[in-house]
Amino acid sequence: MSMLKIEQENGKHYIIDVNPATLEVIDKVPLESEEEVARKVERARVAFENWSQLDFEDRAEIVSKAGQIILDEIDVIADLITTEQGKPLLEAITADIMVAVDLIFLYTKRGKKLIQEYEIPLHLFRFIKRSIIVPRPLGVVAVISPWNYPFAIPMSGIIFALLAGNTVVFKPASDAPLIGLKIKEIFDKAGLPQGVLEVAITRGAVAERVLCSNPIRKVIFTGSTEVGKRIIKKCAENIIPVVAELGGKDPMIVLEDADIDMASSGAVWGAFTNAGQVCASVERLYVHKKIAKELIDAIVEKTKKIRVGNGKDPNTDMGPLVNESQLKTVSEHVLEAVQKGARVLTGGTRREDMKGYFYEPTVLVDVNHSMLCVREETFGPTLPIMVFETEEEAIRLANDTRYGLTASVWTSDLKRGEKIAKKIEAGSVLVNDHAMSYGLIETPWQGMKESGIGRSHSDEGFKEFLYPQHINVEQVKVKNKPWAYPYSKEKYELFASLQQLVFKKGVVPKFSEIYKLFSEMRNNKNFREMLKNLIK
Repeated sequence: MSMLKIEQENGKHYIIDVNPATLEVIDKVPLESEEEVARKVERARVAFENWSQLDFEDRAEIVSKAGQIILDEIDVIADLITTEQGKPLLEAITADIMVAVDLIFLYTKRGKKLIQEYEIPLHLFRFIKRSIIVPRPLGVVAVISPWNYPFAIPMSGIIFALLAGNTVVFKPASDAPLIGLKIKEIFDKAGLPQGVLEVAITRGAVAERVLCSNPIRKVIFTGSTEVGKRIIKKCAENIIPVVAELGGKDPMIVLEDADIDMASSGAVWGAFTNAGQVCASVERLYVHKKIAKELIDAIVEKTKKIRVGNGKDPNTDMGPLVNESQLKTVSEHVLEAVQKGARVLTGGTRREDMKGYFYEPTVLVDVNHSMLCVREETFGPTLPIMVFETEEEAIRLANDTRYGLTASVWTSDLKRGEKIAKKIEAGSVLVNDHAMSYGLIETPWQGMKESGIGRSHSDEGFKEFLYPQHINVEQVKVKNKPWAYPYSKEKYELFASLQQLVFKKGVVPKFSEIYKLFSEMRNNKNFREMLKNLIK
């Protein structure tokens, strides 16, 4: 939860946007009222008619131009991400900007086939009817995004929504409003028509009221499970579908045959990239008893080498937490674990020598599932480590959570790793890597259990922005439908006999049985009359 700093000046409220590394004020950004946000929704609704009627190539051309502008301004955008959110410049490039550019590059080409209508082969009615699916845009889509990846995550929804023919009202995270405005500027420069993308800088409560109500046709939300539940509940009141990517408490399982050097490096990066403010980060590590000491020693050694500092320094490995609230959560989780018997092998404290929201990368052992650092999403630079003895125990512990976003299995036996991965309750499971699957844009990004509903990325994610309208055409004129009025005993017998003939499991009807059925029908006067009416 963000501890939003707001000032009032001449009757107007402003977000005080602060650099989390220096605590310096970057800017004061006007907060929009409920009425102002509603007007933006209305502009998007009006703009939908023309935007949705454009050819895909015309929409793709504008989105492609936006991609070129991103590349032209890549240093400016990366600097803004680091200034406002805190992550190192390299992570701004690799984890935020590259994901957006890759999505644009691939789906401005691939998206066309996903909006084309197609026929569904019918079974029983294939001789008289034809069914087609027409993928149609939904209307106005609301994109509500978080602060941890303030460029990549909203761009994922915006790009797909625009290519599919929808208009968008985008609410950036309150800790990263300038990045939200930069996204709007990029699309404006690309020539996006007025009203097609509106950015609403507003309070979360306002967004929940306005963006979860008509005429919004779908909400794309990424954030905490707590807020996600409120969004889903509000949308349910108005029958508005939601794609929600929520929290995670992702496990990493290290088997006894794993490469120690590779697994320890994967654990350190997976736990501490973006200061651990990653829904897919390693938040629980389970290591086999045989290699526990060796792996833990390697992890501690590598963790101590992480260079904490301002993300604008190219030599910085880990930046600050985004705000005071996140710092407080991390501190509470570590303190509670220690009070319950956990040991801190390295880290465990705030960096008092630094002005910003810095916390040391922290490795914890002797932890268990009663502790907050294992049970609840910490979203910070902590790595709780537990030891297991059997494969079954590791799987049970990994699945002992209300979350199910991602997970990883580390082993030299890839077949074994894949077999275990299939037993993990998570939307994505990686073998010998962790926390990078959001960058695999061709694959669905999704959560199980309380980690979310719906999908982003991949063709399945693109289809979240389309409504598959079904159109059925009767190609052979059937004047009197046998399943329609008037009902009769003969119709009942007809359908009962046909179902026995067609659907009876494991029975291949003999020619004599078929002949007998049709002979009975032919000799039935009422059936003959019904058949005669059908073919008139």
